[in-house]
Amino acid sequence: MPPAAVEALFARLSAALPEPQSELAYVNPYTLLVAVVLSAQATDKGVNKATKGLFAVADTPQKMVALGEDGVRAHIRTIGLFNSKAKNVIALSQALIEQHGGQVPAERAALEALPGVGRKTANVVLNLAFGQPTIAVDTHIFRVANRTGLAAGKTVRAVEDALERVVPERYRRHAHHWLILHGRYVCKARKPACDACPIADLCGWPGKPAAGV
Repeated sequence: MPPAAVEALFARLSAALPEPQSELAYVNPYTLLVAVVLSAQATDKGVNKATKGLFAVADTPQKMVALGEDGVRAHIRTIGLFNSKAKNVIALSQALIEQHGGQVPAERAALEALPGVGRKTANVVLNLAFGQPTIAVDTHIFRVANRTGLAAGKTVRAVEDALERVVPERYRRHAHHWLILHGRYVCKARKPACDACPIADLCGWPGKPAAGV
């Protein structure tokens, strides 16, 4: 996608939603971290339903460890992979207490060293909790970036690196939110709503309907 088209794409998404917000519910950096860990292979809606009760009783690493693995499991049983996720939540909570004074670190390496935390999770936390211009590539962004021609890549990391190169700096902080929401509600996997797409004329997808059809 030519630079002028990239600029126009983000200008339109920005104008439509100047301050995009995560659809995950959280109250502090710690609960954000836990919510993102739980969101792997799960919907934000499903995670929010489970964490409403969990965060009401455990919104700090100390409270989570006191709740225990069985207690966490009881709250998140409706989420996929809940057994392994409960273990990771307790383990990362213990690591935060022992290594970071109970605080969520603002450094990528420290975040990725925590149990259950990978690059995508670290990117989300760095962006939402600490305002860093990171781009977390999920399935929606991977699809949108490749389908539109914005930032083609065969792997998640390749797409992330490509987006880092092409997204204008002034749009970088909110870029992944705009792309996630666009992929979730407009550029959907099975039936993209091309007729309602604000960037259809910029999109390079060969499968989109011809103009006027």
